[in-house]
Formats: sequence, C-alpha cells, structure tokens
Amino acid sequence: MHTINLRDLLHLYRTKIIISFAILCVVSQEVKAQGQGYVRRHLEYYDDKPIHYGILFAMPFTSYNIRHSDAFVPGDSAYLIQSPMKTAFRMGFIINAYLNERFDIRTTPSVSLYERQIKYSYPNSPDKIDKRESTWLEIPLLVKYKSKRRVNTRMYMIAGVTLGLETNVKKSTAGTGSSGGRLDTQTSDFTLDYGVGYERFFEFFKFAPELRFSTGLKNVLNPSKNSSAVGIGKLTTHTVTLYLNFE
Repeated sequence: MHTINLRDLLHLYRTKIIISFAILCVVSQEVKAQGQGYVRRHLEYYDDKPIHYGILFAMPFTSYNIRHSDAFVPGDSAYLIQSPMKTAFRMGFIINAYLNERFDIRTTPSVSLYERQIKYSYPNSPDKIDKRESTWLEIPLLVKYKSKRRVNTRMYMIAGVTLGLETNVKKSTAGTGSSGGRLDTQTSDFTLDYGVGYERFFEFFKFAPELRFSTGLKNVLNPSKNSSAVGIGKLTTHTVTLYLNFE
C-alpha cells in the first residue's frame, strides 16, 4: 500500500491544475486568433520531413510505490512507511520519425537527476528518512498519435515504454532518529509511459508542452542487500513529468 502525505498530495494536484490551466489558456488564445480572420501558417511543410530532431527540458515529480511485506503489521510494529513526492530535473534530445498523418515513432533519450525517499514514522520516536540521490539515463520508445492540425496548433497523445539505467548514485540516511541501514535499490528500471501534449508551430520552431505519467513495472528493491527496508516487500517507481519540447 502506497501512502503520500497531504502536503505532497496537495502540491501534486496544484501542479496539475496549473499545467492544465496554462494549456487551456494557450488553446483559447489560438481559437480566438483563428476567429479573427487570416492567420499565417508557420512551418507549413513540417510533416514532409521523415525525421525531426529537438531538445527537451522537464520537471519530474517522483516517488516510490510501496508494497508492504508480511513483516509489516501496523498494529504490532506501530510505524508508517511512505515515500514523499520529490521534484527532479531532466534534459535530453528528441528524435521523431514520421509514419503517417496520424502516427509517429518517437524517442527522447535524456539524463535525469532524482532524489527518492523512504520515510519511516514511529509513534514514540523521531522519523527516519532513507534517501537515494542518483543520475539516470532514460531511453524511451514511444508511439505518438496526432490530431488534425488546426493552422498552427494540434493536440497529441503518447504512449510507450522506457528503459532507465542508473549511472551515478549517492546513498545516504538522514533524519532525526537513529540511522539504520542504507536503502539499496537496483540500478535499472522499466516503466510504462503515457501522456498528452499540445503542439504550437512558430516561424522557426515547434513548441510542445507535454504531461507524461510513468509507472514502474519492475521491483527495484534489493532485499538481500538492504538492512533498512524492514516491512517493505516491493518498490516500484511512479513519476509525473512536465515536458517542454522544442523541435
């Protein structure tokens, strides 16, 4: 069972509302502009090229999904295990291959800087936080479904899978309580990705904000090496990412 505290939940919902409102404002401005008469069509022959390249900057919000082991019995052990939602940073490249008017094949290899935490709460002693700060190389394979272009805008949906490889890690235990063993997780991950985006064509480039969800399919916990993860049977990653794509 995975639990995040109320502050993290409110922060996540607030972020989603801000992103949705920003996209709605951009769409509304475009609809208004189209209603005022002629609008210049930028990059008119953009889709005639078979491959496009670009760069991306992204802000992931990430945490672990926790499944408790048989050793975790709240009534007896009297503690809570949770993973707070943490903000990260990502940058990378875009390679987009045109298939037809509706579908593209896409990959966005990127480098991500993560900090994920496990928080142990005790009724009669201070909390303890196990922290894993790491750098990941992530290589997705995605299918993109595009709506019909409306002058200089169109919406799209995206789905696929991502292979993640941890390249550098700083492992530590922090908190006001006694320090336990360090948190050990595997150095690879495999996720299912899906999301939506909005493309806006300008004179020399295309800008596309995108909201993507990633759900880990692999248990990344190393129980044989881990002396601190008492009560944890399975860890999977969960990430919500705001992308700013430039092509």
